[in-house]
Amino acid sequence: MPHLRPGALVPPRREKRPLPRIPVPVARAIVDCAVYVEGQRQPGRVTYTDALKQVRESGAGFVWLGLHAPDDAQMAHVGAVFGLHELVVEDAVNAHQRPKLEIYDDVQFLVLRTVKYVDHDSIEQASEVVETGEIMIFAGPDFVVTVRHGDHTHLSGLRHRLETKPNRLVLGPTAVLHAIADLVVDSYLAVTEEMEDDIVAIEQSVFNKQKRWLDIDPVYLLKREVLELRRAVTPLTGPLARLTADNTLVPKEVRRRFRDVADHLSTVVERVVEYDELLTSLIDAAAAKVGIQQNSDMRKISAWVAIGAVPTMVAGLYGMNFDVLPGMHDSFGFAIVVTFLLIVCVGLWAVFRRHHWL
Repeated sequence: MPHLRPGALVPPRREKRPLPRIPVPVARAIVDCAVYVEGQRQPGRVTYTDALKQVRESGAGFVWLGLHAPDDAQMAHVGAVFGLHELVVEDAVNAHQRPKLEIYDDVQFLVLRTVKYVDHDSIEQASEVVETGEIMIFAGPDFVVTVRHGDHTHLSGLRHRLETKPNRLVLGPTAVLHAIADLVVDSYLAVTEEMEDDIVAIEQSVFNKQKRWLDIDPVYLLKREVLELRRAVTPLTGPLARLTADNTLVPKEVRRRFRDVADHLSTVVERVVEYDELLTSLIDAAAAKVGIQQNSDMRKISAWVAIGAVPTMVAGLYGMNFDVLPGMHDSFGFAIVVTFLLIVCVGLWAVFRRHHWL
């Protein structure tokens, strides 16, 4: 019988290869798709490729395609069908974009940051005040493509409301662009109104005289959330200014409506800046209050240490067993020393008390 080396019958190990990624169809990311002619939604369900073909062959109406968090392959296919530039297609997939407006030929690409107020019982127990998401809008001559990132960027209600107003949809894709921007800016107003209650609660907590200890963490939390809201709101002023200016891609009536949105945004920006400055002042006041509390505690500790130092010093001297100390050979010596210590300690306590150290 031939000699076998150890492990000769063990088959060689094969490296595990990752399974190939199965592309997800674009239909998984589609929320809604419809054709609108003369402001009326056309009946029936249709794919976005057939819808765009129908609009371009008839030369009337436009397509509104809604997507939710598409991946690279899905967005690339949509971009190829609608003729979108590869740079904006990449931006639509990658979330956390800064609010902006880019124009590629006859296609306008608008990025909006959405915000949602997180309900909580009290600001001291809250871990988050504002949630953010994104809406990206492609508005062309005969199509609107909306890409949403986040769980609270619902546009179905807006679509249904617009479908009841054909006189708005008849203005074309830019009317949808305006409606979405108006919805987002109105949500900014609602969030700032709700955050005002939290700021008032923080202000009362900071200046509450009955509250000895101050928790400064809620102030920093609200400051961080206001900065997050400011990053979502402030950069939008530039894009809205471009949309309200003389723009051949936006009809005159829609530009007038954009001016109203820009006015509401100015109100939001003023509120956010005011909240930011107020919270900065509250942080300084809270830090000063904490410093005063620490100084007060140190004064009390120092006062009690000074009072305790007198009997400690006297006890240390008498504990050295010297005969020359007063009262060592007197039967009333101990009582005299104790009485003297009590008088000195009570006197020190009265002095510190009068100077508000105790």
